[in-house]
Amino acid sequence: MEWCCYSAPTRTTTFCSFKFVKYETVSSSVCATGSYRSRVSPAGICNPFLKANDQLKSVTRQQHSYNLRTYKRAEFRNQGWDFGRFVKTLFFFNGPPSPLKIFEGLIANISSSEPEPNKSMEASGIVLVAGATGGVGRRVVDVLRNKGLPVRVLVRNEEKARKMLGPDVDLVVGDITKASTLLPDYFKGVKKVINAVSVIVGPKEGDTPDRAKYSQGIKFFEPEIKGDSPELVEYIGMQNLIKALKDNLGLKSGKLVFGFEDGSSRDLPWGPLDDVVMGGVSESQFRIVPNGGETGGPTGLFTGTVSTTNNGGFTSIRTKNFDVAENLSAYGGLELRVKGDGRRYKLIVRTSRDWDTVGYTVGFDTIKDQWQSVRLPFSSLRPIFRAKTVADAQSFDPSQIISLQIMFSKFEYDGKLNPTFVEGPFQLPISSIRAYIAEPILPRFVHVGSAGVTRPERPGLDLSKQPPAVRLNKELGSILTYKLKGEDLIRESGIPYTIVRPCALTEEPAGADLIFDQGDNITGKISREEVAKICVAALESPYECDKTFEVKCVVPFSEQYTVDPENPPPEKDYNEYFKTLKEGVTGKEYLEKTFVSV
Repeated sequence: MEWCCYSAPTRTTTFCSFKFVKYETVSSSVCATGSYRSRVSPAGICNPFLKANDQLKSVTRQQHSYNLRTYKRAEFRNQGWDFGRFVKTLFFFNGPPSPLKIFEGLIANISSSEPEPNKSMEASGIVLVAGATGGVGRRVVDVLRNKGLPVRVLVRNEEKARKMLGPDVDLVVGDITKASTLLPDYFKGVKKVINAVSVIVGPKEGDTPDRAKYSQGIKFFEPEIKGDSPELVEYIGMQNLIKALKDNLGLKSGKLVFGFEDGSSRDLPWGPLDDVVMGGVSESQFRIVPNGGETGGPTGLFTGTVSTTNNGGFTSIRTKNFDVAENLSAYGGLELRVKGDGRRYKLIVRTSRDWDTVGYTVGFDTIKDQWQSVRLPFSSLRPIFRAKTVADAQSFDPSQIISLQIMFSKFEYDGKLNPTFVEGPFQLPISSIRAYIAEPILPRFVHVGSAGVTRPERPGLDLSKQPPAVRLNKELGSILTYKLKGEDLIRESGIPYTIVRPCALTEEPAGADLIFDQGDNITGKISREEVAKICVAALESPYECDKTFEVKCVVPFSEQYTVDPENPPPEKDYNEYFKTLKEGVTGKEYLEKTFVSV
């Protein structure tokens, strides 16, 4: 914490962290909290949270000083300033003062009164490809690179991956079946995922070094599981991957940061931070009202009285610094559910643990006596320090949120005044603060599954007419059963997703006409290259969120599909297919004996 001088307005005695100093005159400027503060002029007073070099300059200009013990607290009380509340505010946010902390603060800040810039942000917008050395995965990497998109690959074998994908590939080594290998640092900057991990199936009689038999598909050989079991890869591995990436990808419904909604709640350590820190008499509080919400449930209540006495004019509530930074990088902004009083308030978000530092700020208007949802995009936040815009401030980093503050003030920033400011009592019920994903919501997690996952247990199905994977499900460690369980984990996670279920995969080129279907009924074949293109297209499609579908080409197994290099097929607009698909159709409707028409 930072300590410095404080002078009771119109008085000649100043409180300091280590001494009291007499002053003669007072002028005013704007303080770090976003409101007016008293400031030293030729012989003036200073803010309790001024930087240490300001403290030293102020002290050296004075002619008289007094020991702290000689100060009489009554002098402040005569002006209405509450010294006890001032100290209580300091203690709440910073803990009790220590001489060592004060000395360290002086040394750290002796050369500058400006806040230190934040560290550079991590690279953002990266697409992670899991299973990048598989038949579909490596083609996904190629498609992403050709589109100029940043790619990172998650692989188990680094040597194999660099040989296949190139020595400069952005690569992390981990195994989704082992949660301890999925380190948080691996996923910094990742915003989307294409998961092409699959249990390994191979011929019982063995295969060639380049897996030529496997590439033909299990229609052409007697298969067996090679390596980890379907349960470990398709189900437990999916659990681990979702858990590792959930904060990076975000939830379609948003993330509750504070408040009460839908039977869930989350509290934050709010405390009042009013103009008492600069000599004012405004006072506020924050409390939970058990039945104050719009439906009779609990809500938070920011309430108090604001006054411009002693050059004051603001009240606010601010959280203590979070023990761990809140990562909201997956979201587009914060949405406040409030009952307005017709006034304009400010939201201030900080990404530094320092007390007196840049606050990323945006104002919002409220409607009197009406519950409303106020969306505040992160892009609208303005870097403010002592009520002035910091032109060269570091860009806001939503992955490093350290504290939140809500303020009602006479002042905005850069000399502007709040047009709705009125002295006197106010109250702002706040039922929730949540992070939201900006519209349009696109898929964040694209998963390559398999057609047939609902068929092994489907009543009345003639398995003899089904593909080998369906007929041999139990012999293959219940491979399709666990693939379906893995899909369910994705659907239940809340992450915006697409699940692609290709039919039998081939090494043929992309370009054949396609059939998209839902309900898990079709059989056929499709090129791995085509599946890779579909996955990348799904990431960018507003029509593909939360949909599951099967896909095959129109060419039968008995025919080989080829492409004339001199006359290649036109590029497909996959959105024309995506637009025909529906949410909620998975094929499990047959298992539940409730048919859904497609």
